[in-house]
Amino acid sequence: MDVEAPRDEPIRFNRLRRKIYVYRFRHDGLLPFSRSAWGVRPAVYDWDDLHAEACRLYVPGTALVENVTLTILKPGTTEVLDRFQFAHGIQQGEMYWAMAQLFMQQGPHALPTFPYPPRDWNNEDVSFNLARRLA
Repeated sequence: MDVEAPRDEPIRFNRLRRKIYVYRFRHDGLLPFSRSAWGVRPAVYDWDDLHAEACRLYVPGTALVENVTLTILKPGTTEVLDRFQFAHGIQQGEMYWAMAQLFMQQGPHALPTFPYPPRDWNNEDVSFNLARRLA
């Protein structure tokens, strides 16, 4: 049984079907050992109902927090059905949103080439981490 939350909650963009798939981790702090209280809850949304929102929140005593969230709207209205976190920081969110739009409109060949290969957190080298070597 896993006792930690996952590092990320992936969002998959399906260009062919014009859908997005959001994988959300759910947990219940009151029932830490219940199988039904933990797990991943997938959700499927239409690309045409998706909108990006940038928001700034001032937290007294700390700093200004900037986030970009993706919002699912009911078709033809402004009623919000769901929201989920997309990026921390407005500049990073603008970049990711532009890449998502480019991918959905023109395909993977239109994306820029990345100077570094993507990092798979599941296959990271644990030889330098003493705690993981002893686990």
